[in-house]
Amino acid sequence: MRRVLAVMWRKAVLVAVLALGMGYLYHTDPELPARVLNYVSESLPQMEPNGGSNPRPPMLEEAIARAWQTLITAPARRWARVAVGVNACVDVVVSGVGLLQALALEPGSGRDHEVLHSKEDLKEAFIHYMGKGAAAERFFSDKEVFQRIARAAAEYPGAQLYVGGNAALIGQKLASNPELVVLLCGPVGPKLHDMLDEQIVVPPESLQETDEFHLILEYKSGEQWGSSRAPQANRFIMSHDVSNGEMSTLETFVASLEEFQPDLVVLSGLHMMEGMGRDLWEERLKEAVVAISDVRNEVPIHLELASMTDRDYMNRILQEVLPIVNSIGLNEQELLFLAQSGGGPHADLPSWDGIPDVGRVSDILLWVLEQHGRADPESEADLTRIHFHTLAYHILATVDGHWGNQVAAVAAGARVASSQACGLQTVDITKVILKAPLNFYSSFSEPRENLTVDLNRPVTVWRRGNVSFHLTPVLVCKQPLRTVGLGDAISAEGLLFSEVTPRPEL
Repeated sequence: MRRVLAVMWRKAVLVAVLALGMGYLYHTDPELPARVLNYVSESLPQMEPNGGSNPRPPMLEEAIARAWQTLITAPARRWARVAVGVNACVDVVVSGVGLLQALALEPGSGRDHEVLHSKEDLKEAFIHYMGKGAAAERFFSDKEVFQRIARAAAEYPGAQLYVGGNAALIGQKLASNPELVVLLCGPVGPKLHDMLDEQIVVPPESLQETDEFHLILEYKSGEQWGSSRAPQANRFIMSHDVSNGEMSTLETFVASLEEFQPDLVVLSGLHMMEGMGRDLWEERLKEAVVAISDVRNEVPIHLELASMTDRDYMNRILQEVLPIVNSIGLNEQELLFLAQSGGGPHADLPSWDGIPDVGRVSDILLWVLEQHGRADPESEADLTRIHFHTLAYHILATVDGHWGNQVAAVAAGARVASSQACGLQTVDITKVILKAPLNFYSSFSEPRENLTVDLNRPVTVWRRGNVSFHLTPVLVCKQPLRTVGLGDAISAEGLLFSEVTPRPEL
């Protein structure tokens, strides 16, 4: 008994000293207490009365997961029919390092390639992005070499086949809601058709005799090949996919909307055209803009972006496509590339260093909505919503008066990122860790607010002009089972919990 009391007294004294110290430090650096709390929570063991120690219980993670349950509420008006197009394929998921070794390739130095022309290009690009822990997607120009690599991938021990392509993945996620009817338009071969949810309607014009295959080269956090070491788990995607590359089913997709009468349209696949060469994408992008413009004005359009490398192409999408859609979804690489391509804020930043700075992300999101969206009420642009996701946190930025239930939407997107990465239906707090900053600034430059995440209501909201920002941390899976498709699941879940605010009749 005396020993237990002594331990309790030591704990009480330690807490008092920490409280006094944190109070003093708050006045010298308001951000420091949150950073210290984050560090301590991740690294210190939990003391036991017997003097031993166990790994700390996930208190912060448990608080956030519990709070999400309260915050995630259904919208007042739900979608009944959603049309999704136009990229679809079969994903062959395989160990990236294992496949490259099976192809008799030796580790070496990394180097990015906008288009892959050989196995050597593949190796260099894979090493380049593995070293950064960043996702990327590239077109492989040589059909015969790609088919040989694809055969080797399919025969590699442990290789798995999944539904692939942003549109098909988003469609699958949406179709998990039994009250929703989903139309999927894209190049759907027999293998993919068998794997799709029964609730998904595929127009006959979308069916084709052969499947398009994409290779997903995954790597684990800390995995090493030669001198390259992955700072976090991620994947490198490649394909020789002409049907998706030309967005060959886009016109079929738009034509099918008249009969299907959707409440929401989700569009993806623009990134696939980049690998087809400038002559093709210039002409095809003009046709895509016309096709998108043909969608009825009352139906909101969400555009899902993906990895690109051609700044001219991205700038054309920024100038011509973003203003005619209502919502976009993207990750940190795509957001920075938008700024670099269009001369936006922080365009001089070559890449993110670790977790993207919230203030910088906020600056770029605001710029997109002000320069290419409807932040200005006099603007003729339609873009009013951006769903940004990165490993540690998500932000929903919306122009006021256009979208509702966004607290629930951003929390739902973060929750599905936590559960799906771990291969689970719900969040297991013993398998996740909090990596998000608990204290941050609303902008990288003045004027800016100093903001703190409230663990009991972990969606932090701030406004800049008439744009509202909703940030929530992500509970990052410690040992992710599959990273591909996470962004699509995040965007789909965010859309499921979103609603369009009815416009007043004039």
